[in-house]
Amino acid sequence: MSKELQDSLKKRLFAEEKSLKKRIESLKKEDPFSDPDHAIDNAAVDTDVREKVGHETIEAQIQTLRRKLDNVVLALQKMVKKKYGNCNSCNTPIAIERLKLMPEARYCLSCEKRLVK
Repeated sequence: MSKELQDSLKKRLFAEEKSLKKRIESLKKEDPFSDPDHAIDNAAVDTDVREKVGHETIEAQIQTLRRKLDNVVLALQKMVKKKYGNCNSCNTPIAIERLKLMPEARYCLSCEKRLVK
């Protein structure tokens, strides 16, 4: 992989890391359970149910974003260790086109397909 391409992917990963952290913080603020008055609120049952569903939806979104953030951070760490672009499973190079589409990719396409099954 050329240095120019790796530098370009590194910039994208840093931007993605920043964006993901910002989105996670934004979702945390939207969580109805983050309201300090929530615990003492004597809301109607339907309001409690709506808040619980809202909370669970936000938690699921945050969990998805955190998994992606973990992959981004791992990719940046692999760049520092000069191991970026190699599959975590078989250690073969990940296709450049795959990395261009998904710079945080941890697996080559063959291993990804095998792991998803």
